[in-house]
Amino acid sequence: MTNPILIVPGIGNSGPDHWQTLWEQRHPGCHRVVQREWNRPVCDEWVPVLDDAIDACHSPPLLVAHSLGCLLVVHWTKRIGKPIAGALLVAVPDPAGPRFPPEADGFTPLPNHRLPFPSVVVASTDDIYASLDHAQRSAAAWGSELIVIGAVGHINAESGLDQWKEGWDLVQRLLQRSEGMNESA
Repeated sequence: MTNPILIVPGIGNSGPDHWQTLWEQRHPGCHRVVQREWNRPVCDEWVPVLDDAIDACHSPPLLVAHSLGCLLVVHWTKRIGKPIAGALLVAVPDPAGPRFPPEADGFTPLPNHRLPFPSVVVASTDDIYASLDHAQRSAAAWGSELIVIGAVGHINAESGLDQWKEGWDLVQRLLQRSEGMNESA
């Protein structure tokens, strides 16, 4: 049985040209976590929605988070945490940074605990919402592999990644790692 993939967008949701949306449309195993309010996110409201989406899965899902969705995943892990297959954390924003959206409530302080599942942090060298140093510190704190993909901005629709095949390859690699861990358990 293949693990489901939960798409975890950030503030504003992911638009029609975002790689998360394109993956959801192309791959039947991908399902979006739908928040009630996309433009004024409140961590205390978003965490239970993510938890309900995880509970609805037939097996531990792989979480594919972008931007504020990454912060949601680490807050969920610290507050609730249940078995999941892993997490792809793309463009982790710095909640203490000057460009962090002031309308995002409750996402600070950023949890710095080791994640209890395989995870990969993907960063850009010119993301306006976080420095490469922030991505490196986050990956180290969470025990995540760090992959730097060059100067592609916030790794969103404006980055011109289209289907972002390299990102999908990371999803497949995380799923294989999870399956290997389950077989050895």
